[in-house]
Amino acid sequence: MNPERLLRVDLEAGYAGKPILRGIRFELERGEILGLVGSSGAGKSTLASSLLGLLPWRGGRVRGHVILEGQNLLALPPRRLRTLLGRSVALIPQSPMTALNAAISLESHFREAWRAHRRPDRDALHARMHELLAEVQLPSGSEFLRRRPSQISVGQAQRVLIALALLHRPALLIADEPTSALDPVTQTQIVQLLRTLNRRHNVTLLYISHDLVSVLQLADRMAVLDQGAIVESLPVTGLVQAQHPSTLALLNALPVPAEVLLSFREASAREEKSVTFSQS
Repeated sequence: MNPERLLRVDLEAGYAGKPILRGIRFELERGEILGLVGSSGAGKSTLASSLLGLLPWRGGRVRGHVILEGQNLLALPPRRLRTLLGRSVALIPQSPMTALNAAISLESHFREAWRAHRRPDRDALHARMHELLAEVQLPSGSEFLRRRPSQISVGQAQRVLIALALLHRPALLIADEPTSALDPVTQTQIVQLLRTLNRRHNVTLLYISHDLVSVLQLADRMAVLDQGAIVESLPVTGLVQAQHPSTLALLNALPVPAEVLLSFREASAREEKSVTFSQS
């Protein structure tokens, strides 16, 4: 196996004898961003739950393997799996206001997530928390941290979830429709944030979305999920080679041609490099 290969997936899944996912196979290298795109009902959320070993808790069944850093997550006992979730692999969910606990402060979210995998250490937690909040461009003062989820915007809540996912420096982030609840401006900001984190820290990201625009803004490769199967996989720079009807339908539904979006992405990348160079 390629030493840079972080994740290997080969699975099928379903509920009560009804197949949902069939022959899902893909790999991820360290530092890569794979965009998994598909329309509603294609099986995207089922795949996210399957990868994390959570589908059986929802009455589903998964067969196959999800090998992360040499360990098959689907074969681990529940206690061992819990030690890896959040530490080796973390999820950025799609509904920030329901994913956060409305009854506790933002600081309590970080405290509980820290205690799940580390011994209590107030100084270490506060240092990491303040570092992450700066990274996701949120205030780190006590006034902000005392707030509850209902006292911040949806965009801020999504940034908090990204910071929580990064808390233990996981090898892999799975983002399940992380921009679906956001307005267009905030969507763009979150995509830019994820791209920056990937470049700055070599974060490996599986980005699951129905939104091809955000996938083209972010991903190195894209895989198209249709009726529970990956029907095509190709680099985002090689979309002219797309052949499957589902891929072509997604491309034809774009508000502007894919080439325009990719040229805008390249221009943004050059601008980011120029700013970084001027600051160094």
